[in-house]
Amino acid sequence: MSKSVKTPCIGVCSTVFGDDVCRGCKRFQHEVIEWNSYSDSEKDSVLARLETLKTQIMESKVFISDQSLLKDQLEALKIVFNKETNPYCWVFDLFRHASKSIGDPSKFGFKIITKETNNLLVLKKIIEEELFELSEAHYQRYFEVGKHFNA
Repeated sequence: MSKSVKTPCIGVCSTVFGDDVCRGCKRFQHEVIEWNSYSDSEKDSVLARLETLKTQIMESKVFISDQSLLKDQLEALKIVFNKETNPYCWVFDLFRHASKSIGDPSKFGFKIITKETNNLLVLKKIIEEELFELSEAHYQRYFEVGKHFNA
């Protein structure tokens, strides 16, 4: 029996307020609405896009120096993360769920490499905003165009 693909929903949906891109999970409005009717392959495609964007962002902000330590710390904090995704997505999940708990990033197996800030709460906000902007740009590039042709 195959395991169903889990939703990336984090319970902070802004598509109900008319956003084309959810400010919580960064899926597109139609993906949120149609998620339960998607095949596992379609869901995997959405998750792969989000993983690519998260990885791109996180690689520009942090360097993972000890992947095993990072994994151990996530498990110790009982943070839900997908072990099959890129480890930079693990850091994303760590920031999302425990940025207040990270005193010394080296004790979590990574270091900050961005010059933007070393304040993890500020960095978390920057990362969330950047992911939203990239998701919105992707939506506008590949889906917004179609709206004009169908009108």
